[in-house]
Amino acid sequence: MRGVLVATHRWLGLATAAFLFIAGLTGAIISWDHEVDSLINPAFYKSSTAGAPMTPLALAEKVEREHPELQVTFMPLAVEPGHSVVFSVEPKPGPDGKGKPLGYNQLALDPVTGAELARRQWGAVSLSRENIMPFLYKLHYSLTLPFVAGVDIGVLLMGLIGIAWAIDCFVALWISFPSLAAWKKSFAFRWRQGGYRLMFDYHRSGGVWLWALLLTLAVTSVSMNLGTQVVRPIVSMFSPLSADVFSERTPRAFDEPSVGGLPRQQVIEIAVAEGARRGFSDPAGGLFYSPMYDVYGVGFYEPGNDHGDGGLGNAWLYFDGRTGAPASAHIPGKGTAGDIFLQAQFPIHSGRIIGVPGRILVSILGAAVAAFSVTGIIIWAKKRRGRVLQRKRARAAAPTPARSPVPAPAE
Repeated sequence: MRGVLVATHRWLGLATAAFLFIAGLTGAIISWDHEVDSLINPAFYKSSTAGAPMTPLALAEKVEREHPELQVTFMPLAVEPGHSVVFSVEPKPGPDGKGKPLGYNQLALDPVTGAELARRQWGAVSLSRENIMPFLYKLHYSLTLPFVAGVDIGVLLMGLIGIAWAIDCFVALWISFPSLAAWKKSFAFRWRQGGYRLMFDYHRSGGVWLWALLLTLAVTSVSMNLGTQVVRPIVSMFSPLSADVFSERTPRAFDEPSVGGLPRQQVIEIAVAEGARRGFSDPAGGLFYSPMYDVYGVGFYEPGNDHGDGGLGNAWLYFDGRTGAPASAHIPGKGTAGDIFLQAQFPIHSGRIIGVPGRILVSILGAAVAAFSVTGIIIWAKKRRGRVLQRKRARAAAPTPARSPVPAPAE
């Protein structure tokens, strides 16, 4: 049995090592994506023009009026002093119902003048200063692989890697304890011996010490990538789940986007009234429209807290893009046990559930995952060389079969 588990760990580790190295290293960095991005791209986030700012709604109307080929799909609802206003944009369908690629999907505007400060394609494969952080973020969860037949194969692949990783967590824990008598060795590090032995202890004992946290990262990564396909069906077997508009609606084709049928101001008014009815204390902080699902969403948070640090994140209300009828809601801490479990997945995976300390922890874990991948490959290579050498020595030491005497030719 142990031999089977060792082989399973070996091949699961080899199959996932490169992917987990990338995910771990990028995860350690993108825990601070907003801070790093604003540091290296101040022109994208800062604005120093004196004067009264325009409202985000007025800025969105100005952008769409000057660029009729696009629609604003995300916007903050408040202007932070000294900051630009950053919009997400997507193509607007033309007369043929098709949307033409824009070459960018983010715009930064001066809130006073409405002038464009910067633009970029979020997630583009690029190491340029303006693109590096979005690229690393997308690389983390999808490897920036393209869609195939409408399927995000990168997200799907990394979700499957997460499943393999979760399974391997249990396999690795089992083989880390070869016997009850030797259980202390599985927690120990041979600091003085260093070299390969210490590296082996890091891979084994380090994994044991961090096991629960690594398993949590693995499970939440599956939730991030395969929530609709895997996690929601499994969770629903144990707890009823509230409606989720993005799981229940069929997405439109990328090149056939929809356009919201209601004015943004009306959607905001509907959302604010619903938020007041539900007792929300935070203001409406952001508005988005999904052309793929024809859904509006309004998030409730203070300016600058769009990431939802602390707890289970921000509250969001979703509305039908044609009628404004309530479609679903994400209310942190509210709903069934299954709802709350799903709400916790991203805050736990990102560490934001406990704020800055959690993000520091996730950065450390990301670096540890990358190191586990490297040490696992080194250990496998060393053991493989040992097995190959042992087989060569065995063949060399084996006795040579005696040859039968060749009969003399007949006369």
